[in-house]
Amino acid sequence: MAGQTGPEQALGEAKSLAIIMDGNGRWAARRGLPVAEGHREGTRALRRTVEAAIDLGVQSLTVYAFSTENWTRPAEEVRALMEIFGETIDRELPDLARQGVRTRFIGRHDRTPPELDERMRAMERQTEANDRLALWIAFDYGGRAELVAAARRLIEAGARPEEVDEALFASHLYAPELPDPDLLIRTSGELRISNFLLWQLAYSELVFVDTLWPDFGADDLRDALEAYASRRRRFGGR
Repeated sequence: MAGQTGPEQALGEAKSLAIIMDGNGRWAARRGLPVAEGHREGTRALRRTVEAAIDLGVQSLTVYAFSTENWTRPAEEVRALMEIFGETIDRELPDLARQGVRTRFIGRHDRTPPELDERMRAMERQTEANDRLALWIAFDYGGRAELVAAARRLIEAGARPEEVDEALFASHLYAPELPDPDLLIRTSGELRISNFLLWQLAYSELVFVDTLWPDFGADDLRDALEAYASRRRRFGGR
């Protein structure tokens, strides 16, 4: 209908999304399963959410896969996570690539197992020409670590204090071309951002849902986008 201004039209306004994929462990515990099975089910949720995002016209999706703090989890769980992450690269991401998804990884690389790091870089090379949706996977990522790294790069580049502004600082982040998210979604009912995209989330809208990540799907994504569409973003103005 001409002049339509309802949620269906507004869904397309949220072009850049970020998701904190939380609740894998609780999902497994409620079913009496090892926590690794929750993480594996979470990779399936990632695939269907990316496919739903494509259908809804999203252009950029950033997901929090493994934080700088996650290394402190039990060693067995960390080993399982590395294995599952490799499985995701081999089994889930290639099909998304065939659908036009470009995958990129943001975060530290110095602590990633070498074989896994090479698979990550290979996936980036294989999908660099895709342009249907940009999937950013935050792996060994922390917002504070990113800001510290950017400050170090500025110093190493010899920037003078009077030269430093927001644009120059942003150009030294892990991925300067990553768009600021219009909307952040966090699953599992937790109400915090957990050191995720501290710079980029400055004016993002936030939606918290009770659904555990392995149960998240297209309907949940649409509901979050409809909640976003009902809001007015002021960016500090009136």
